[in-house]
Amino acid sequence: MSGIRSIFFTAVVGAVLSMSAILPTPSHAQTHTQTQTQTPAQASAPIAATSATAKATFAGGCFWCMEAPFDVLPGVISTTAGYIGGQTKNPTYKEVSSGRSGHAEAVQIIYDPKKISYDKLLDVFWRNIDPTVVNRQFCDVGTQYRTGVFAHDEAQKKSAEASKIALQKSKPFKGDIVTEIIAAPEFYPAEDYHQDYYKKNPTQYSFYRAGCGRDDRLKALWGAAAGGGKH
Repeated sequence: MSGIRSIFFTAVVGAVLSMSAILPTPSHAQTHTQTQTQTPAQASAPIAATSATAKATFAGGCFWCMEAPFDVLPGVISTTAGYIGGQTKNPTYKEVSSGRSGHAEAVQIIYDPKKISYDKLLDVFWRNIDPTVVNRQFCDVGTQYRTGVFAHDEAQKKSAEASKIALQKSKPFKGDIVTEIIAAPEFYPAEDYHQDYYKKNPTQYSFYRAGCGRDDRLKALWGAAAGGGKH
């Protein structure tokens, strides 16, 4: 997704394929090249919230890695990878990955508040990010990889702020929590090939996740509480 991500993935996959009988699969860079003319208008619209459901939006770096932990939670109806927080309308992946759109990669969650609380979603969010760094997550660097909670109403904002304060007091690591909490602006779904990437491309996803050091860093920060969902 970032230049670092694409370079790493191309190198690792090339090395692994040269030493094994695994059939070649397209790298993220190749997939992006093949679909670079795709626009957000071609991406599937996220499932809309109804009177019986609610919406939560979080930025936690690579959105490939942020769908999986929420998808497995009872009460979560859907997750959508996308872009939020910038000035460019209807941004493309290319625009966001350049760092010039102002958007962050994010995941929007539709859930049933009778089955899962917003506070539970916050708990899973925190334990899937490194909240101690600004404008980066793991190996990905840039404003598009900043962390954030995008509140859809005043109740969510208060819950997120209370959660952050409580975590600052109880956190098992030394660094300050720098994750922003702001009102949610418009969310733009990412291109279709980014949706459920961990399901569609498990080999590429696993190589990227391991090489980026995400799980190692999460374990160092959160210990046994790291994660909270299927990787």
